[in-house]
Amino acid sequence: MTITTASPTRRDVLPWSALLALGTAVFITSLTETLPAGVLPQMSSAVGVSSGAAGQSVTLYATGTALTVIPLAAATAGVRRKPLLLGAMTVFLVANTLTATASGYAVLLVSRFLAGVAAGLAWAILAGYARRLAPPGQEGRAIAIAMTGIPLALSLGVPAGTLIGQQIGWRVSFAAVSVITLAVLGWITFGVPPVSRPTTPVRQPKPTARQTLRVPGVTATMVVVVTFVLGHTVVYAYIGPYLRQAGLGTATDAILLAFGIACLVSIWYTGRHIDRHLRGLALTAASLFTVATATFAVTTAQAAVWVAALAWGLGWGAAPTLLQTAAGHAGLRSGPAVADTAQAILVTLWNTAMALGGIIGGLLLQRVDVTANAVAAAGLGFLSLAVITLTRKHAFAPTDRETP
Repeated sequence: MTITTASPTRRDVLPWSALLALGTAVFITSLTETLPAGVLPQMSSAVGVSSGAAGQSVTLYATGTALTVIPLAAATAGVRRKPLLLGAMTVFLVANTLTATASGYAVLLVSRFLAGVAAGLAWAILAGYARRLAPPGQEGRAIAIAMTGIPLALSLGVPAGTLIGQQIGWRVSFAAVSVITLAVLGWITFGVPPVSRPTTPVRQPKPTARQTLRVPGVTATMVVVVTFVLGHTVVYAYIGPYLRQAGLGTATDAILLAFGIACLVSIWYTGRHIDRHLRGLALTAASLFTVATATFAVTTAQAAVWVAALAWGLGWGAAPTLLQTAAGHAGLRSGPAVADTAQAILVTLWNTAMALGGIIGGLLLQRVDVTANAVAAAGLGFLSLAVITLTRKHAFAPTDRETP
């Protein structure tokens, strides 16, 4: 089985321009998902619904992704990656433009679901695309570069979109995302080399989700995906009320900026070392997240909150790269097709965990108090740490190019 890639001039040189283009596509995907949180009051007023109803635009996006990523991955299994990625970004362009011009609530929900479908397709492509562009031994670093778009969307994209929404209008925020998407379409067209889609032998059926989960290491990795993402969402979605309780309500933007910068530092460091130290980095990330959320649970001392926010960012920033790399490594032991199916399962579980995190976090906030969110997040972080520790043989295990 061969995989055709456009090789860089030297086999040990990363194709930076192509990977940064993929990173910008990731930025658009993540920003499209999270931008409504910053402009929710303006959106709800414009379409004539409550903020709670407008907030369902975020839920519908995640639902669109969770419901479609595996079917789309299977349906497009024989399609070349570059045209498929261009198609996904074109749907983002249409969906965000439709959101920016939505005249009513129904149109808004349709546009958000459409964006979620585009995200499902994009997430099923991007990590594998980055991996195939990389020289041997640098696959993890390539994925890290592409995944930089996630913390950039959180630390820069959402604050910028929120500012634009407050000063000019929320529609302009989504229109700006469409403009960036147009630029990325051109960048991918002319700056990203094509890669062929690895296929299974003619007589061998493509792996199903059930078959993929039976591959050693895949199920354990997915358990960590669910616990880590669920724990993060439970606390992140409701960090505002917690900070107000800690007397830091007016510093929310600054704390989230510090969190975002820590995420960038984390993904930079991870990118440099992931191809040799996947397990150690995963253990460190889970430990930092658990300690940070436990700190939120036991104290509201302002200095401790600031330190915990930085530790949280250092632990969470690397999570997308670590989890996608771990899923890819586990799947690759049974072939590239299994690795791609594992990535599709990961995206489905990731978005399902995000949706559940919002629901569970809201229930905890209403029925207990905001500290309960931090307690739940710390418990889920500990479960992630335990699974990584106990599944040493297969999940997060070193490949033949890594240091045990």
